[in-house]
Amino acid sequence: MNAPSGEQIEIALGEQQAVIVEVGAAIRSYVAAGHDLLDGFGAEEMSTSGRGQVLIPWPNRVEQGSYAFGGARHQLALNEPERRNAIHGLVRWVSWTVAEREPHRVVMEHQLRPQPGYPFALALAVEYALSDEGLRVRTTATNAGPEPCPFGSGAHPYLRAGPPTVNEVVLHLPASTVLRANENGIPVGSGSVDGTIHDFREPRAIGDTVLDHAFTDLERGDDGIARVRLLDPAGDGLELWVDESYPYLMVFTGDPLPDVNRRSLAVEPMTCPPNALRTGEALVTLEPGQSVSGTWGITPLGA
Repeated sequence: MNAPSGEQIEIALGEQQAVIVEVGAAIRSYVAAGHDLLDGFGAEEMSTSGRGQVLIPWPNRVEQGSYAFGGARHQLALNEPERRNAIHGLVRWVSWTVAEREPHRVVMEHQLRPQPGYPFALALAVEYALSDEGLRVRTTATNAGPEPCPFGSGAHPYLRAGPPTVNEVVLHLPASTVLRANENGIPVGSGSVDGTIHDFREPRAIGDTVLDHAFTDLERGDDGIARVRLLDPAGDGLELWVDESYPYLMVFTGDPLPDVNRRSLAVEPMTCPPNALRTGEALVTLEPGQSVSGTWGITPLGA
């Protein structure tokens, strides 16, 4: 019987192993030195709650699924019907192909064809590679059509640092601005994290804080990299890093989801904020033949 997520592509290097799947080019698991660093899904399961998925051509939500671009109005399917939103793009449930493969890396490709709501063509590639520093994920999109097209990208890993719940996890999130959202998950404003429960610029335990927020104004090193750390009480854990193409991070404790419910923490790299197709904020316009790339990764920390 075929796995719900299609072909299972295993890559490995030393004590690291990862499994990438055909459906959505999602990352199903990532293990380092025997520790599961992702809250993934089984080979016999579908991805649930966005686990490990690639979010293209927009991350997060589009209010009412409706947006204007190039002088035309477009209507996307409302695949979050209870909130009347379109969510997480168009490539999560389609088949991707293996374009390149080595023991430690794989490149997955997909041709996104014009369709109702998004009448544009994209050539997509996602490279997953293991090195001594950990996992690196590089996403490249090329406008394969004759007209400019709107584009945003994201990823949806759920991170695990060891403890059974995120309450005990120490979080370092170097972001100075948090977006405020309405009851449908659509941003309605932003503000400084100063003096709020959303300020994790100094590492501290998550405790009972409920997070389902987009953050921006990320502090970066001289290399342009922003780094988020999740540590267990002993100081072991992982670091999720993003390059400058990802100015936003969605952070989610999963409280309303029975399959997550604070067991892990989603830290989602995003090139643009929620609702960007509608607002145009930080949205990329790709000219015909133009490409854009972004890279994020996970580095194991401690034992």
